[in-house]
Amino acid sequence: MILSVVIPVHNEEGSVQPTVTEIYSTLDRHGIPHEILVINDHSKDSTEQLLKELMETIPSLRYLNNPGANGFGYAVRVGLENFSGDCVAVMMGDMSDSPEDLVKFYRKMLEGFDCVFGSRFMKGGRTIDYPRVKLVINRIANFIVQVTFGIRYNDTTNAFKLYKRNTINGLKPFLSPHFNLTLELPLKSIVRGYTYAVVPNTWTNRKAGKSKLKIREMGSRYFFILLYCLIEKFFSRGDFRKEMTVALGKQQLSDVPASPVSQRPLILN
Repeated sequence: MILSVVIPVHNEEGSVQPTVTEIYSTLDRHGIPHEILVINDHSKDSTEQLLKELMETIPSLRYLNNPGANGFGYAVRVGLENFSGDCVAVMMGDMSDSPEDLVKFYRKMLEGFDCVFGSRFMKGGRTIDYPRVKLVINRIANFIVQVTFGIRYNDTTNAFKLYKRNTINGLKPFLSPHFNLTLELPLKSIVRGYTYAVVPNTWTNRKAGKSKLKIREMGSRYFFILLYCLIEKFFSRGDFRKEMTVALGKQQLSDVPASPVSQRPLILN
């Protein structure tokens, strides 16, 4: 199973090089077939030049420039439309996510799960230098999600997650242009009946650059996604659930006429 790693970056000249290098060296050391796909989200610094230089030494690296509007969600969505692997992880470009945790996610997915979610707040998980105000808001927001959807998973807003290709296809179309995509993907997965495992992970605060998350701007956007997924859960009559999308996909394949070449008899000389 080939692993794709999507990394959105915006003005990450101080972090992108060590982030990509560490991810590559870790996956290479563990023998995991992979690609690293960095989405340059309208960076104004030397981020793109650094990516060009990294491509000369890291064979599994490629990058794309976000052709649309600026935003974390927009950038990730470009990656989710262009990755080539059998599964895809979303990781941050500021070294906050551990590549060793990514290896754990990948191995857990090999057990047959559709998704693997990280939790920084379960046994074995931890945060390092997490800003106090953000921590309090995070815990309140995730508690609201847990109560609203009746789930035990306690870190839905954690961006670090792994999805199979078929799962990503079943979650489309994506709605979120910003960081609320981190909530949309797991909630849709849960509401639509995809299987998931939760694995503890470590989060470390960035050492360079500035966080792109603006809490005041994101509150209403998170609420919109929460409300959308809640409406889908109770009123969509299961139209978007996994078994429905899988059945639709099989029906579409069966409706495709065989090509003239495939209809010819095989002749062996």
